[in-house]
Amino acid sequence: MPSSRESALPVAVIGAGLTGLAAARRLALAGRRVAVFDAAAEPGGVVRSERHSDGWLVEAGPNSLQQTPAVAELVRDLGLERARVVAAPAAKNRYICRDGRLRPLPLSPPDFFRSAVFSKRTKFRVFRELFRRRRPRLQDLPLADFFREHFGQELLDYALDPFVSGIYAGDPARLSARHAFPALWKAEHEHGSLIRAQIKAAKAKRARGEPSGPPPIISFTDGLAALPRALASALPAGSLRLGATISQLSPSRDGWILDASPEERFSRVILALPAPALARLTIGSPGAQTSLASLDHLEHPAVASLFLGFRREQVAHPLDGFGVLLPSVEKRRLLGVLFNSTLFPGRAPDGHVALTVIVGGARHGELARRPLDQQLPVVLEELAQILGVRGEPVFMRRSFWPHAIPQYQLNHDAHLEVIAAAEQRHAGLFIGGPVRDGIGMPACLKAGERLAEAALA
Repeated sequence: MPSSRESALPVAVIGAGLTGLAAARRLALAGRRVAVFDAAAEPGGVVRSERHSDGWLVEAGPNSLQQTPAVAELVRDLGLERARVVAAPAAKNRYICRDGRLRPLPLSPPDFFRSAVFSKRTKFRVFRELFRRRRPRLQDLPLADFFREHFGQELLDYALDPFVSGIYAGDPARLSARHAFPALWKAEHEHGSLIRAQIKAAKAKRARGEPSGPPPIISFTDGLAALPRALASALPAGSLRLGATISQLSPSRDGWILDASPEERFSRVILALPAPALARLTIGSPGAQTSLASLDHLEHPAVASLFLGFRREQVAHPLDGFGVLLPSVEKRRLLGVLFNSTLFPGRAPDGHVALTVIVGGARHGELARRPLDQQLPVVLEELAQILGVRGEPVFMRRSFWPHAIPQYQLNHDAHLEVIAAAEQRHAGLFIGGPVRDGIGMPACLKAGERLAEAALA
């Protein structure tokens, strides 16, 4: 437990993304003073929403949020329930591009075995996986190899590969099975069969009175940025310090000192920053410094997100789904397309539709970095072939993320060891967020709770 003197000093939280804001909120609820520093002009990190007066609502980063039980509780506590919007029923449909055509993905086991998307051989392979025995696995392996071992090449190509592109913008042949999808790794360890593990998990949820199946997909009336804004508003006045760049942390007998606020002392420091920002930090006093510079080698592929608005008659496809997944074997130049105006209301004006096109990632990083005048023709050509889009968009916004999503590859243990060593060397230093705890929004919120509890101990 911290001493009474330490408890009188505030806790510094560096980073006002979801992880840092969730940590600060938990500390404030526990009665601790907090100061949250961020170089940006607004809180939220990559969660950015823009409402335009002509009816368009643009998400520059994530487009939706899974409402886990923890997220549902947070939404209630922040008073956001009235602003919450649930994905439209049509959004349950997911399209896959196969042999140049869009096909709906099966939504249930019976649908899977009736579907023409996958071959009889793959269906038999999936059925056989149900009886897979537990086998000890002594070391990590690429996610592609792990999944292929369970389900074969076809399901890897037309299910896992596009799914991973949508989440990580990554390559399953380079991602770590153990770190990128720890739930699958644990399921195999405990049950052998991933399908049998899913069945048992669904039964356990029903026994607890929880609905089976994936959590609902939600957003808010004015976009996902409502969540970090509400987290920031819940902090005590004066806690949030935007436009503040921290480059050095120095421990002393009087507590931690930050170069952006040298007159203050802090009892604890929470670092909720992306890997490139962590790599630039100097931690410690001259002659006894700890470097996180090696985290700059944690790969983050570039991603561009193009929000495109069209008149409804410009798009031939009915857009009756969440979006389109594009497997790498199809040799398309896009990662995927989201049907924003189908997914949630209020994303486009009447008579119009909104699409978000994701470009780049591990597949096409060079295309993501192209200027818009070179990028847009490629995007429109692809949309014409995939969705029957005609003509130029009537509305457009482009967001570019040069270091988008951390790739948990086979060397990820080395990055985790660097982080753990820094914490062990410096008492009162806690590090977390997407660099360590998972990349989804629920994982970031959970990481903030973990960091706060560690700082309170």
